[in-house]
Amino acid sequence: MWNLLRNISTSLTTLIYPHCCTACGTNNLPAADGICSYCLQHLPLTGFMQQPDNPVARVFWGRLSLKNATALVWFQKHSAVQQIMHGIKYQARKDAAFQIGRWMGHQLQDCSWLQQIDYLVPLPLHKNRLLTRGYNQAACICEGIERVCDLPILSTVAQRSSATVTQTQQHRKARWENMKQVFSINPDLPLNYKHLLLVDDVITTGASLDALGQQLRHIPGIRLSVCCFAYTVPH
Repeated sequence: MWNLLRNISTSLTTLIYPHCCTACGTNNLPAADGICSYCLQHLPLTGFMQQPDNPVARVFWGRLSLKNATALVWFQKHSAVQQIMHGIKYQARKDAAFQIGRWMGHQLQDCSWLQQIDYLVPLPLHKNRLLTRGYNQAACICEGIERVCDLPILSTVAQRSSATVTQTQQHRKARWENMKQVFSINPDLPLNYKHLLLVDDVITTGASLDALGQQLRHIPGIRLSVCCFAYTVPH
């Protein structure tokens, strides 16, 4: 009887909330995945990992000293990448965030500099947004990377001490101003001479990552690198 009721419940849940690919909508994918194999295999790779002076690295030139900086795919409007990002941020597609992290982990294994990383650091969310969303997508991505690359995660390095308005429609200068003094660093962690990989889902102007990096760079001997899933050209 219990198994029958559970099967009925599962069927009703699937009917109301079908398990579909975040990118294309097909339901032909494993239950644990959020993106089908076709969409995952056809992501538009940037090739930045093998380019030390790539566009992501240039975002931070003259502002923040980084050992490495990369984003793995291009973000374009009305694309599969946009659908994935929208699902992760606004449709509770935590499964897609984990899967993207695992996919990124496999891509990063080809990077020689990955062996130099001590910790993965997800970009923090403000507590109000975390409460609304239910999870930090950057932390989920880090968990996926950790599973593949066996790198430890430090999720308590910093906290977002003030909330910011959404930056999607803001111009470059407004984004930088919006992010000043947003993060506070945990003074109790032994980060001296450590190499941190700062992780986020998408990068445009780099204002959020720069703001975090500006607070971290005062730690003696700290080394910083940046890795994001997607890169979008700022307007």
